[in-house]
Amino acid sequence: MTNNWVDIKNANLILVQGGNPAEAHPVGFRWAIEAKKNGAKIIVIDPRFNRTASVADLHAPIRSGSDIAFLMGVIRYLLEKDKIQHEYVKHYTNASFLVNEGFKFEDGLFSGYDAEKRSYDKSTWNYQFDENGQAKRDMTLQHPRCVINVLKEHVARYTPEMVERITGVKQKLFLEICKEIGETAKPDKTMTHLYALGFTEHTIGTQNIRSMAMIQLLLGNMGMPGGGINALRGHSNVQGTTDMGLLPTSLPGYMRLPNDKDTSYEQYINAITPKDIVPGQINYYRNTSKFFVSMMKTFYGDKATKENGWGFDFLPKTDRFYDPITHVKLMNDGQMNGWILQGFNVLNSLPNKNKTLAGMSKLKYLIVLDPLQTESSEFWKNFGESNDVNPAEIQTEVFRLPTTCFAEEDGSISNSGRWAQWHWKGCDQPGEALPDVDILSMIREEMHELYKKEGGRGIESFEAMTWNYAQPHSPTAEELAKELNGYALEDLYDPNGNLMYKKGQLLSGFAHLRDDGTTTSGNWIYVGQWTEKGNQTANRDNSDPSGLGCTVGWGFAWPANRRVLYSRASLDINGNPWDKHRQLIKWNGKNWNWFDVADYGTQPPGSETGPFIMSAEGVGRLFAVDKINNGPMPEHYEPVESPIDTNLLHPNVVVDPTVRIYQEDREFIGSNKEFPFVATTYRLTEHFHSWTAQSALNIIAQPQQFVEIGEKLAAEKGIQKGDMVKITSKRGYIKAVAVVTKRLKELEIDGKTVHHVGIPIHWNMKALNGKGHRGFATNILTPSWGEANTQTPEYKTFLVNIEKAEV
Repeated sequence: MTNNWVDIKNANLILVQGGNPAEAHPVGFRWAIEAKKNGAKIIVIDPRFNRTASVADLHAPIRSGSDIAFLMGVIRYLLEKDKIQHEYVKHYTNASFLVNEGFKFEDGLFSGYDAEKRSYDKSTWNYQFDENGQAKRDMTLQHPRCVINVLKEHVARYTPEMVERITGVKQKLFLEICKEIGETAKPDKTMTHLYALGFTEHTIGTQNIRSMAMIQLLLGNMGMPGGGINALRGHSNVQGTTDMGLLPTSLPGYMRLPNDKDTSYEQYINAITPKDIVPGQINYYRNTSKFFVSMMKTFYGDKATKENGWGFDFLPKTDRFYDPITHVKLMNDGQMNGWILQGFNVLNSLPNKNKTLAGMSKLKYLIVLDPLQTESSEFWKNFGESNDVNPAEIQTEVFRLPTTCFAEEDGSISNSGRWAQWHWKGCDQPGEALPDVDILSMIREEMHELYKKEGGRGIESFEAMTWNYAQPHSPTAEELAKELNGYALEDLYDPNGNLMYKKGQLLSGFAHLRDDGTTTSGNWIYVGQWTEKGNQTANRDNSDPSGLGCTVGWGFAWPANRRVLYSRASLDINGNPWDKHRQLIKWNGKNWNWFDVADYGTQPPGSETGPFIMSAEGVGRLFAVDKINNGPMPEHYEPVESPIDTNLLHPNVVVDPTVRIYQEDREFIGSNKEFPFVATTYRLTEHFHSWTAQSALNIIAQPQQFVEIGEKLAAEKGIQKGDMVKITSKRGYIKAVAVVTKRLKELEIDGKTVHHVGIPIHWNMKALNGKGHRGFATNILTPSWGEANTQTPEYKTFLVNIEKAEV
């Protein structure tokens, strides 16, 4: 989230596309209702008329997997109708930058495509540079290679007619939505965008989000209260997992994990640190070495020295993308023998359940850390038709280690709005359960003893790791929070010789991190969460002098307790607010801090320094340069399993050519001849995935697995409400009760009628005995191919057939 949950109340328009917050985030959705009470409109773009749509002003049924066509059509409308915030676009985006002459887009492919590698050489996806290495600009926006003119040419194909043909959204409704969006280009109007997994779980997921970010830049809504791009996290600590580097190629604080092409600390830091390409910009990522070295001092302490590249050689180097889909492939190929599942019920969560099951059955051992007896811990049991296996043929040894749940431990959670908030345990854990950190610490102790006795690869980095806790087998949440925050390892002085910190004191801001080995920080974005003043995540002052929901005394928002990111963009270049009634920062003679903590530094009004301080250009990117693997601008590609046989924009390139599909998964691609209906998955309020499927009250609220189908499709198939039906994909089948509903309408896609089938993700084979019907894992149906940037599976759009089940 660039903003936060409470800030949603400040919006004039709330666009929900790629999420259903009334259903999946019901507590946070109260702020959308507050905005509506204040006169805001809500627009929902979703295949289903869902719970959010029930309180919306407009609902546009859209074909799942076609969001980019819709959003590029919106951009075309904004540019053609001149519904953009001109001063904002000129000064705060890269609209004026000249694109490399070698860049082009033809017949569905960007320049640099390598068909053999199925990837792009991005060298032409850049700006033109002068002899000093500075990016060229045309502030009149007239040059044909200006980003905004390249963008205009790119989106020219997305006419209202084409949008309707691809998405199924009628032109009249599409233009009505465009008009409402265009109204927020006015400086005193803002739109906020809410999305969740409905945007990400596609083969073009990253580009879905990019599309909306570009719209918000054109409208001048980024950095504004009531604006921004707001990712809705479906679990209270999903944000915390990504913050802490639990993505396959990430270190804490979103630094890239080294790969096997990174030969030294110097080479690696040079590769990940952006160079200045526009004079006078903050380019805050030029401080990456300070973040990295401070983290390495946390990891390895005195063993991290300048002579050994601050312990760079101790870090693992990736040779490929080790995402969970790759894990399953390696198991099936006999190249991975053991798996540790920590709070992850993979059998219900990963795509193509039967493939996952086959891989797990080949493991030598499986370790499961979880408070519950999950499907994954009992994958080897026969549960009848939903998990028809022969346990005698599965030799995997399963170790089930019961852990605490959130209510049984102290600690912090980071919510969607980047707020880290401390919570105190409500009770002790039952039985033999232990906190995850205790279990992992004891495994570490035992491994350390084995290494000392037997040696082995990796012993140097293993023994170099610091573990300075009062009880090594049981680090406390307080110790870990302080370690993530960071300390001064020596007395630290400012440039004027004034003492800032004594040795051993906790740091108060990431600006004080150094790359000379005198500071630590386990995660640079968390610096300031626990200072010499105490635990800042435990703050509970909800006073709001701004009246805009900016409660800086409540918890700690990373980074630096900042509630709205890029807030300098809420003011013009002279420091005047675009909307005086929506102002969080202003110049005070020294900096821009006012109601909120500004992220702009000390540059005075009139400075040429741009507000987007994390980019080398200082501006927001309408053209993404080299950061995205499948194109610097979004383009509509069909899902891998598409209900139509072509791409109406470029028939020779139907699907995103950079999608990763392992060879063995190609046999699992279904055709629309055999599987004619588009399936999409979603959550229910009453069931929190696998967890509440073991809670009697939740099962009483939603007692049986179901699928939603439209009335016309039901009539065609002879299906009545309450019938048991069989839903089949190329991967397998599930059975569920049919809910025949008006909420799913058939769509006309280029003259072809396309039906959707809606499938909740929550049921499983281990629902409580006697408290409901055990069901099938929805992910029996879903495919295993991954999005080019993140390898996120395409859970939200795939093909199925549906028939009445034999009783």
